[in-house]
Amino acid sequence: MTPALHTPRFWIVTVAALVVAAGTLSLGQWQLRRAAQKEALQTAITGQSKFADLDNASFFGLKNIADAIHRPAQLKGVWQADHTVFLDNRPMSGKTGFIVVTPLALEGSALVVLVQRGWVQRDFARRMHLPDIATPPGTVTIRGRIAPPPSKLYEFKGIERGRIRQNLDIPTFAAETSLPLLPVSLLQTGVAGEGLSREWAVPNLGVEKHYGYAFQWFALCALVVVLYVWFQLIHPLRLKNRVVP
Repeated sequence: MTPALHTPRFWIVTVAALVVAAGTLSLGQWQLRRAAQKEALQTAITGQSKFADLDNASFFGLKNIADAIHRPAQLKGVWQADHTVFLDNRPMSGKTGFIVVTPLALEGSALVVLVQRGWVQRDFARRMHLPDIATPPGTVTIRGRIAPPPSKLYEFKGIERGRIRQNLDIPTFAAETSLPLLPVSLLQTGVAGEGLSREWAVPNLGVEKHYGYAFQWFALCALVVVLYVWFQLIHPLRLKNRVVP
C-alpha cells in the first residue's frame, strides 16, 4: 500500500493548510499594525491637545502645518461669507443635516483657512432651502482645533458646484474661488451659536476592534495548524501503529 505521506491527497491538504494558515496569520498581523497606527494617532491627538492655543503669529510660523493637526488654535480673520458651503448628509447627535464650512481670511496674511463652523439641520420638505446662518462682518476670533480637510462621503461624478455639496476638495475649491486656501481646516469648537451646533463627536478610533479581529485570525490560524497536525500526522500514525488482532 502507498504510504499516506506520499499520496496526492496528503499534499493537496498540506498545501491548502499552508495557504490558509499563512493567510490568517498575515491578516492577524495586519490588524495588529492597524491597531498600532491608531494608537499612535490617539497619542498624537492627546499630545497636541496639551499645547497652548496657536494664534495667528504662531500659526504662520509653523514649518510644517501638518504637524499642527489636532492642536487647539484661536485665529483672527474675516469671514468670506460669499463662499460658504453646506456639506450635506452629515450627522450630529443622531440627526442628519449640514456641516457649514466658511473660508476665513486670516488677519496679517493673505492666507485663508476653511472653518468647519458647525452643524445645522436641513429642511427635508424643501431640500434646496438653506437654513439661516449668522456670519458676523469684520474681524472675528475663532477658537477650535486644527483638523484635516472636511471628511468625504461617496463621490458623485464630475465637479460639484453650488452652496449645497456632498464633498469639498480644497485644491478644487481654491481654484474655483481663487482663494489661497491652506491644506488644513479649523474645526470650530465652543457653545452653539450663529444658528449652529458644535457637538462634535469624540474620535472613535476603534483600536479594540482591531485587537479583537487579530485574535480571531490568530485563533483560526492555530485551529488550522492543530487540525492539520492531528488528522494528517498524529491520527495516521496511530492507525499505522495499532496492533491488529
